[in-house]
Amino acid sequence: MHTARHTQQQHTKTMTNPNDNVRGVGFLVLALLIISLQAVAVKWISGDYPVLQIVIVRSLVALPFTLLFYRYEGRRGLPTTSRRKLEIWRGLFLFLSYTTFMMGLVALPLADVSAIRNSGPLMITLLSVIVLGETVGPRRWAALFIGFLGVLLIVRPGTGAFNLGSIFVLVSVFLYALTVMVTRKLHTTDSSATMSYYSTLVYLVGALILAPLVILAGEQPGAHPSIAFLFRPWAMPTPLDFAIMASLGLVWAAWMYFLARAYSLAQASVAAPFEYLTLPIDIVWGFLIWGEVPTWMTWVGAALTIASGMYVLVRARR
Repeated sequence: MHTARHTQQQHTKTMTNPNDNVRGVGFLVLALLIISLQAVAVKWISGDYPVLQIVIVRSLVALPFTLLFYRYEGRRGLPTTSRRKLEIWRGLFLFLSYTTFMMGLVALPLADVSAIRNSGPLMITLLSVIVLGETVGPRRWAALFIGFLGVLLIVRPGTGAFNLGSIFVLVSVFLYALTVMVTRKLHTTDSSATMSYYSTLVYLVGALILAPLVILAGEQPGAHPSIAFLFRPWAMPTPLDFAIMASLGLVWAAWMYFLARAYSLAQASVAAPFEYLTLPIDIVWGFLIWGEVPTWMTWVGAALTIASGMYVLVRARR
């Protein structure tokens, strides 16, 4: 009887896992649609303000929204955690990831940035094996290798088409993958709203610590656009620009919440390939707003990374 009950419990657990994966992917797609607005807004105002000024305004607005999400979960008071070190690491990874992402964003077409970020699911799948112990067979290893070849076609290191902004985007992708790994470890004890709150808090503190150092260093004449974005002098924003910066707080809080929900429910190796949907989303934004058209090398590289990601997804589902 005990064996039968145990078998039934195992069967129920197996049956609920696919549903969790579907729900997790749904949250991930919603997060991608929301965060695409951030890239558009940052690229729009990046010529007039430094990256840390945008980050601080956005984080100040985002922090109260994370508390609203916490209330929505039926909780009271301030979020608490028994795994503070992991929460701090998660917030630090996010801070560094999206600061370097925005630095790369100002130097590259939106489609190129998105194509390079296609390596995110590949890195997440790789780290899911190393950090989480998830199983990946030889065919998926081959798919990951092909995907990274696609990234090289987009970045084109050692050629005249190489842009330093690509390195900043790649660094941000790696740090983002580490964020996902920490999220998977935290979800057993901390809610999505709790993770969003602590990440935003660490993000704000990190920006406030770094900002005075950057201001003291001063503007860097003739610097690469990515570097110039970091050291650009602070300026009083126009009412419209301030509204854009402030609205990024809501975008940021909503994205962090739905991202945490996504990777708390779905296996990293299952949900990660769906992040390739950022490419068509960003291509549309780039063409409609700035008239950007991806080069054929970007198309080929993106096709390789997307194909490898879809194959990884199929193998993971089997």
